[in-house]
Amino acid sequence: MTLYYTFVFGILAFEMVMFLLLALPVPSKFRKPITMALIKPFRLTQVQVAIKCVLAFILLLFVDTINRVYSINSELSQTPLASGVSDRNEVQSRKFYAQRNMYLTGITLFLTFTVFRTYGLVWELLEMKEKFRSVPDKMNVEDLRKQIEAADKKIASMKERAESLQADMSGSNN
Repeated sequence: MTLYYTFVFGILAFEMVMFLLLALPVPSKFRKPITMALIKPFRLTQVQVAIKCVLAFILLLFVDTINRVYSINSELSQTPLASGVSDRNEVQSRKFYAQRNMYLTGITLFLTFTVFRTYGLVWELLEMKEKFRSVPDKMNVEDLRKQIEAADKKIASMKERAESLQADMSGSNN
């Protein structure tokens, strides 16, 4: 494997570790520090620019490998079976390496977007949990009873109004 595909494989392994750390079922009190530690270096603008450049490079490699696979497929389909077996084996081995590189770059790009989306979902979940926990539990039983009594009084007064309106309507109809 050439140096740049080795580099892409290293990125893929790093992304798999990141995804694993984000997807593991960890208690919230540990998840927030872990998530913050994972994402802290990626908030720097220099790192973001470098990531975008690396992703563009991987995308170019992906497009190149797709073109290479198509050209090797056309070469393989044009090669007659009667020609040398070694020629056909050589073309098939090139096809294998081209396909391997295509899958390597493609899954790396896919996992990059998956990791970023997973991070966003985990961060949103942590914020929602924090908001839920920060709501004070000021309502006690006495407050709830007072609210129920006030609602019952409102309902009783509305029933009286409805009965009086009904009586007025039935009296005006006669």
